[in-house]
Amino acid sequence: MSDDKTTKPFDLNMHTARLLMREPFFAALSRRIDKIASTAIPTAGVRVNPDSAQFELMYNPEFMASLSDEHKQGILMHEFYHLIFEHVTGRKPADGLKRIDNIAMDLAINCHISKVLPSESNPGPEVNGEPMQACIPGEGIFKDLPPYKTYEWYLQALKKMQEDQQQDGDGNGEPGQGGDPFGNADSLDSHDEFGDVDGTTQEIASERMKDAIKKAAEEAEKSRNWGSVSSSMRSDIMDRIATKIDWRKVLRYFVKTSQRADKRSTPRRLNKRFPKVHPGKRVRRQAKIAVSIDQSGSVDDGMLAAFFSELNKLAEIAEFTVIPFDTQVAEDKIYVWKKGQNKKTERVLTGGTCFDAPTKYVNEHGFDGHIILTDLMAPKPVPSKCQRMWMTTKAYAARPYFSTNERIIAIDS
Repeated sequence: MSDDKTTKPFDLNMHTARLLMREPFFAALSRRIDKIASTAIPTAGVRVNPDSAQFELMYNPEFMASLSDEHKQGILMHEFYHLIFEHVTGRKPADGLKRIDNIAMDLAINCHISKVLPSESNPGPEVNGEPMQACIPGEGIFKDLPPYKTYEWYLQALKKMQEDQQQDGDGNGEPGQGGDPFGNADSLDSHDEFGDVDGTTQEIASERMKDAIKKAAEEAEKSRNWGSVSSSMRSDIMDRIATKIDWRKVLRYFVKTSQRADKRSTPRRLNKRFPKVHPGKRVRRQAKIAVSIDQSGSVDDGMLAAFFSELNKLAEIAEFTVIPFDTQVAEDKIYVWKKGQNKKTERVLTGGTCFDAPTKYVNEHGFDGHIILTDLMAPKPVPSKCQRMWMTTKAYAARPYFSTNERIIAIDS
């Protein structure tokens, strides 16, 4: 028998719940973020997977294993704040501003979690021959910067620091002596892939993250425990998720996230920084969406006109199959809707309403997504095998007949 006692690589997924035990909001958010070990990244960082539009927390297992539990917790919360502040899906900084842009983002975050980050009094492991210290307003080279300012405020302050330093020397000295004024300030994590996604991927990822933050906030509110999240930050988070929902944007998001890979795959440019993480594959996608229309009379012509008008804009990425139903599906009246096609408003059924009928039909025919236009006035249906969304009027959306975790969206016709 082998006596090999090789230590297994550190698996962050096995420790997250323990590390965030006293942080219910971040624990709830963490459950919705994929965590992937990779030696291609020196420390840690969050990113958007360009193929799946999912957020991922990449981490170097050796780096994470070298941290104290307190600092592991700090790194996790730091990365999640990048997601909350939408740093990952923002635009790339202008040439020459990347480093101070990175530091400005970190300063805006770290003042909220400074007690659990590597600092002057409690440094982390060595990076580039120096003890790791997070950039924290009021400490070290940032001792003159006040806490709790915005990213934009810190960016302007750092530009001024850089200009002053360059005037004091030739740019080749030590921090504070006419050289680089920021030293090892940006060693905590990697921002290399921030803003490195196309528009469609960014839109899908942003909507997913808003939904994840909303659900985490709801869990924290329900338990009346946000952990160390301050009241001002709590208000900021609630403001971010309380924005008015645009049903058209939600519809586009639903269709795009229902897309499935087809067989016509084409090469994608290799990720030069992390080639092992992203081997360079792009898949063409198309969604097969079922649109079930309640025939009980609750779906009026104005609602249908507004809905089908939006489908015209989505016809390039999805195929829509219209399914009339009441207590049963009118299978002989089902049709595939084509771009520019006039909607069919005639009532082909006149019974009551049962959501089991269209759900079972969709489950049996392999659709990628299911949209139901209805007044919601019927019992809760059987589970759906694909993602399902309900679209109705504002009045019915406010008082659904049954409770569900699925999206219920009001159409303003």
